[in-house]
Amino acid sequence: MAADGPGSERMNIVITGHVDHGKSTLVGRLLADTLSLPEGKLQAVKDACKKNGRVFEYAFLLDALEDEQQQGITIDSARIFFKSALREYLIIDAPGHIEFLRNMLSGASRAVAAVLVIDAVEGVAENSKRHGLILSLLGVSQVLVAVNKLDALDYDEGVFNRITSEYGAYLETLKVTPLAFVPVSAREGKNITERAPMDMPWYRGKTVLEVLDSFHNLPSNEDSFFAMPVQDVYRFSNDHDDRRIYAGTIVSGEISIGEAVRFLPSCKEAHIKNIEVWNAPAKTRAVAGEASGFTLEEEIYVKRGEVMVKSGEAAPVRAADRLRANVIWLGSRPLGFHRTCLLKLGSDKVDARLVKIERFLGESGGAEYRELQRHDCGSVVLSLARPVAVSSFYDNPSLGRFVIVDGYDAAGGGIILESLAAAGNEAPEPPRISKEFEEELFAFLKVHFPHRFPDPGGGI
Repeated sequence: MAADGPGSERMNIVITGHVDHGKSTLVGRLLADTLSLPEGKLQAVKDACKKNGRVFEYAFLLDALEDEQQQGITIDSARIFFKSALREYLIIDAPGHIEFLRNMLSGASRAVAAVLVIDAVEGVAENSKRHGLILSLLGVSQVLVAVNKLDALDYDEGVFNRITSEYGAYLETLKVTPLAFVPVSAREGKNITERAPMDMPWYRGKTVLEVLDSFHNLPSNEDSFFAMPVQDVYRFSNDHDDRRIYAGTIVSGEISIGEAVRFLPSCKEAHIKNIEVWNAPAKTRAVAGEASGFTLEEEIYVKRGEVMVKSGEAAPVRAADRLRANVIWLGSRPLGFHRTCLLKLGSDKVDARLVKIERFLGESGGAEYRELQRHDCGSVVLSLARPVAVSSFYDNPSLGRFVIVDGYDAAGGGIILESLAAAGNEAPEPPRISKEFEEELFAFLKVHFPHRFPDPGGGI
C-alpha cells in the first residue's frame, strides 16, 4: 500500500522466536506503549488477572484463546494491528513451539520483515535457529533480533554481545544480515518504544519501534513484469454466449486490451480481445492484485496452471522440469529419493521427486544426505513429471513459492532458487542395445520377414 501521508502505509511483520522467549509480551508492550489498544482493554485485562488471582502479563493481551492461556504457549498465528507515527503495522505473532512450525511458516509467508526474539537467560535455542532458517527459506531479508529479558541479568552488556556474536554468525551462514540487534526488556518496556539510558547506558542504538520504522515495503508488483497463473477457463452456453474466458489473479505487472500474450509452458500466443467484468464498469486495463477474466482474439486451448505473460516482455518466467529450491519438510514420513509427492505451485499441480540434497541449510560439511526428516530444511534439486512455468522467488514470490503435498497432508514448502532444465533443452540418452540382442533380433526378422530383411548386414 502506498503512503499518502504519515501512518497511511501498512507493513506486515512477523514476530517469532522459541517458546517462552517473550514474543507475545513484546507485541503486547508495543500495543500498550503506542496506545493502539481499544479504550479500556488494558485495564480490563488487568482487572481479569486480579479477579482470577493471576499476575498480569502483557502477553495476555494477545493470548485470547483459553487453552493458550492455560498452557502458556501461542498455538495459532495471531494478527494484530498497531500504528507508529510513520505507518500502520500488521504484526503476525507466530508460534514458537517446534510442533507448531507449520503455523509459523504460514504466518511468516505473509510478512516482508521479521522480529526474532531471543531470551538472554536461555540464549540461542535450537528453535531460534529453525526460525532463522524459515525466514531465509521464505526470502525475508529484513530482520531485527531482540535480545529479551536482560532485566533478569542486570542488563549485562557481555551477555548481549555474546548472543549478538553467536546468532549473527549463524544467520550469516543463511545469508541473513539483521538490520539491528536490540537489547530489551519487554516486561519492563525497555528499548521497545523508548530508550533506557539509565539501565543500558552502553547501548546507543535504535529502539524496536525505530528499527521497525526503518524497514521498507517491497516495491509495487504493478511495476514488475506481467504474469497471471490461469486459475480456470470458463465457457458459457446460455443466450448464444460463446466466450472462452481465461481467469485468474494477476500476480505482477499490468495488461491492456490489444496486447499480445504468451502462455507457459505451452508457448501458445494470442491477443487480449476484452477484459471481462461482472457488475462493474467496462475496463481496458488490469493490474497486479486484481482477479481478472480475459477473452482472446485467437481461439487457443490452454489449461489451468499455465502462466500468461506478455509476448514482447522479458519476463523471468521459464518452462522447467528441474528446480533448485530451499525446502522445509514437515511431513511425518521422511522425504527420500524414492518418493514421489505432489508439488503445488500457483494454480498448477505436478508430481515431483527429490533427486539431490545439496546441503542442510545452516550446516556445512561434505556428508551425503539421503533424506529430509521432519523439521529439516535443505537446499535441494527436484525433478518434475512435466515442465511447468516457474520463476525464482527473488524475481516473483508468487511464482517462486510452492507447497509439497504427501498423500492428503501439506507436508512441506519452499522457494525456487533457479530452474535447471527448460522443456526440450535436454535430449534423452539413446537406449543401448547389446550385441547379443541385436543378433537375436535380426535372426527373428530374417525368418519372419525375409522380403524386408534379407540380410542383417552391419546391424541396426
